[in-house]
Amino acid sequence: MTTVPLKRDNAARQTWLAVLARASLAELQAQTPDAHDLQALQSVRPPEVGMVMLRGRVGGTGNPFNLGEASVVRCAVRLGDGPLGVSYALGRDKRRAELAALFDALLQDPLHHDDLQRELIAPLAQAQAQARAQKQHDVAGSKVEFFTFVRGEA
Repeated sequence: MTTVPLKRDNAARQTWLAVLARASLAELQAQTPDAHDLQALQSVRPPEVGMVMLRGRVGGTGNPFNLGEASVVRCAVRLGDGPLGVSYALGRDKRRAELAALFDALLQDPLHHDDLQRELIAPLAQAQAQARAQKQHDVAGSKVEFFTFVRGEA
């Protein structure tokens, strides 16, 4: 049975891809469907580790400079003859990238989209937002502000 991929805007897909890229292996494995529930899974691009150059800017607005390199894993899978799922994730965990690509493909399938949005993406996004907020709160407590006083001539 062939399913018609959902017509979604790129922003929605970018959002769930970002959530999947930041998810841990344990979080993804906890939601992995049984193999008999899936169509034949084809590995279009098996998980492979590579390097990316990280670029930075002085003060966030200055000229770009090469900061260093980071490991990244990329993967692409197809469910039967349905949608193509892709993933890119920092690190070297091939299984995590493979699961993220699988979930990307499933999220493009109307049969799985709504359930996965409700049971996987929304809780992960909320947990990631809470972790970011907690980290910002912790860092804000150690913030130091410097004031410069101008001495006047008397």
